[in-house]
Amino acid sequence: MARRGKKYGQHSEGPEGTCAMCGREKPLTEHHLIPRAVHRKRYFAKRYSREEMVSRTIMVCRMCHRGIHRIIPDEKELARDYHTLELLMADERIARHVAWVAKQR
Repeated sequence: MARRGKKYGQHSEGPEGTCAMCGREKPLTEHHLIPRAVHRKRYFAKRYSREEMVSRTIMVCRMCHRGIHRIIPDEKELARDYHTLELLMADERIARHVAWVAKQR
């Protein structure tokens, strides 16, 4: 199935800014703390308003964003257990990844 617009696998990067996780000045992407794939699931619909699910985001660099999804690939787990920046950063695996990313150029 062909996608329109961007080629599959390409992500647009936003404006330059400070990554909420590693603190580097880089082009930023928006990470949904409650992934869009779970917005219609009853568990999440009961706990969060539609507006809260859509607006609960952080701006992170591409390396941090990739790291989040590689370390915690299950979107339900992300939404249930890592729905704030503080919860994400409290995870030892994420903290190690962010510490490594912070040392990169």
